[in-house]
Amino acid sequence: MEVLITPLPDLPGYQIQAQVKTKAETGVEMEALTAVSVAALTLYDMAKGLEKSIQIKQIYLLSKSGGQSGDYTLTKVSNN
Repeated sequence: MEVLITPLPDLPGYQIQAQVKTKAETGVEMEALTAVSVAALTLYDMAKGLEKSIQIKQIYLLSKSGGQSGDYTLTKVSNN
């Protein structure tokens, strides 16, 4: 598993991405989504004393390959 945290230059915030590889055929995207969630919560915990209005937004699967349901690539990010 690899987790990459990148500062966003356009606003105060970070982009967090996780990449997980496995030989198993199911469920690996849940590990990636969990890794991103935990990283976001860790950043929140470290910064909450400096800024109370921190928000965690838009955790989603970008892509996956293999597994029982086959390949998937996100085509459009919703702003909701």
